[in-house]
Amino acid sequence: MINIVLYEPEIPQNTGNIMRTCSVFEMKLHLIEPLGFSLDEKHLKRCGLDYISELDYTVYKNWDEFIKDKEGQFVFFSRYALKSFNECVFDKEKDIYMVFGKESTGIDKQILKDHLDECYRIPMRKNARSLNLSNCVAIGAYECLRQTGFGDLSDREVIKGEDFLLRC
Repeated sequence: MINIVLYEPEIPQNTGNIMRTCSVFEMKLHLIEPLGFSLDEKHLKRCGLDYISELDYTVYKNWDEFIKDKEGQFVFFSRYALKSFNECVFDKEKDIYMVFGKESTGIDKQILKDHLDECYRIPMRKNARSLNLSNCVAIGAYECLRQTGFGDLSDREVIKGEDFLLRC
């Protein structure tokens, strides 16, 4: 299973967008407290409105509670990583946990140091501080899906019909 892990997210709109991404890509979302918002906040629900009811997610009190008993491949995204994201190879035989940090300061430095070999940076302009968190999750999620074969996701339009463009 592919999992998205948000370490202490702060902005409800980002988390709402990530909830939507996880739902449509059939990924489990793990939220590590403290959260910078309430999960029943109207902005959060609006961002993922049609999808939250189908979302598989769990909230944890802290990193130690989350990491307990988890096995699989861990991939940490950080602007401070020593390796580029294009070096990351996802192992479809294991549960995959992609970990993203809070918007203001990222993932705790000690956690990153403990997992230095699993840390990756998304390439960007030299003097850019960062990308938006929900965009980073989408980049990581899609690359993971691409490498692991997209699972049971549909590659055809089913709501309006596969021939929708032909009926214009």
